[in-house]
Amino acid sequence: MTRLATRFAVLLRPVLAGLALVTGISTAAALEIRTGPSAVIELFTSQGCSSCPPADALLTQLGTRGDVVALAYHVDYWDYIGWEDTFALPGNGQLQRAYAQAWGKGRIYTPQMVINGQRGIAGTYSSEIRALVRSTTLPLDLQVREFNDGTLTLSMEGSPRHQDAVVWLVTFKGSAEVTIDRGENSGHTMAYSHIVTSRQAIGMWTSSDGLDMRIPLEEALGPENDGAAILVQEKHGELPGPILGAVAITRN
Repeated sequence: MTRLATRFAVLLRPVLAGLALVTGISTAAALEIRTGPSAVIELFTSQGCSSCPPADALLTQLGTRGDVVALAYHVDYWDYIGWEDTFALPGNGQLQRAYAQAWGKGRIYTPQMVINGQRGIAGTYSSEIRALVRSTTLPLDLQVREFNDGTLTLSMEGSPRHQDAVVWLVTFKGSAEVTIDRGENSGHTMAYSHIVTSRQAIGMWTSSDGLDMRIPLEEALGPENDGAAILVQEKHGELPGPILGAVAITRN
């Protein structure tokens, strides 16, 4: 499995009693767990970008769908024009650049939506994005089992059709409003949702053995976050590939 050093206790192929198989939407301990999404939508956005508010609103709308995992990655490369994005993380821009490199593209921009790690599209193309969401699927089923002690077991069968993949834990805040004092959106109070606060590798899925690992859920979420997505995403050298499976966890 993985040699990645993380703060999670990983137990391979646990055999314990008291398991409840989660399918669709499950609620336990004030948490909602959504399995079987058809689309993971990653929005690269900035508070300093005048073209971004419609894309931010679209992500919020799509994030209410049970078959969508929505994530907003705020970037910092527009900070120089007068407003420092209060949610920006350096790693967000690095991820966007990695996508561009993987697709042979020479530039990055906001707003950009990435669908299932495979295709980037301008976040203002609402009708095209909705059509993509309706027509896309994730190829593999990431299954979740809940333990009474608040931990989760993640499992996904191997498949020779795909390359080995990284298991990512992406935490987020559910929503926030920000009053912007400078830059292109100066004087406006903007609403944001699914705001990524961290992205870290917690394991590996292999095409031969699949995935079977256990994580402590509350520790994974952390006290300041409203939810997390778990993504299994192919790794092509140092670059991201297609997302194979996903689940979303939110606090009610």
